[in-house]
Amino acid sequence: MMNPPIRNWQGKHVWIIGASSGIGRALGELFARLGATLYVSARSQAPLDEFVRLHPTSQAFALDVTNSQSMASAFNEITCNKPLDLIVYCAGHYAPMRAQDFNLEEALKHMQINYCGALNLLGAILPSLLKQRSGHLSLVSSVAGFTGLPKSLAYGPSKAALTHLAEVLYLDLHPSNLGISVVHPGFVKTPLTSQNDFKMPALISAETAALEIVKGYEQGTFEIHFPKRFTRFLKLLRLLPYRLYFLIISRTTGL
Repeated sequence: MMNPPIRNWQGKHVWIIGASSGIGRALGELFARLGATLYVSARSQAPLDEFVRLHPTSQAFALDVTNSQSMASAFNEITCNKPLDLIVYCAGHYAPMRAQDFNLEEALKHMQINYCGALNLLGAILPSLLKQRSGHLSLVSSVAGFTGLPKSLAYGPSKAALTHLAEVLYLDLHPSNLGISVVHPGFVKTPLTSQNDFKMPALISAETAALEIVKGYEQGTFEIHFPKRFTRFLKLLRLLPYRLYFLIISRTTGL
């Protein structure tokens, strides 16, 4: 057990950034059923309003993760009267990319949303978390950040950076009684992965992903990865010498 476990969600204050669709939306729906006091954020207001209509105890705060002031304003408004027990950074951007089709603007957009947005979040929340000496920050990364994979030229490096960030945050903040976790989903059926033109191994639903994530929080886990039949295979691959790794990936993907 590496983090203080959270086993009773009734009345816990949870902020999900990236809650308009996919894993973030499924997490919000699960937390609402578990009795958490929920705050949901994303860039677009309309899906947040729809979420609040379906879950009247939740509140919506639209924001732009690439804008530090937008992030800070939302955090200050949410926490004006109460501390947060859990903050989940689930904002994400994905577009398949290979070197032959490199697009600088698109590559930078991945970094701005997937990684720099998390830095903007840290700038907003760290002083308060350090002062209260409680709470949990969870960064939703991806198995695409484990090692280099085809069509992941923009996405993979941004998620690798997010994983590295979580590891350093744990080392720095665990002594202050703050929970830090990183989430490494495999293939999850979401609007983002619907862009893939290949068969996704061990594909699971966003609802299944949400259950796995919450189980990780309840167990006090640092790294939450799933489905394990897939993620363990990728973990094994990254232990291989590069000669073998590149050969297996090329033969497996045909790219």
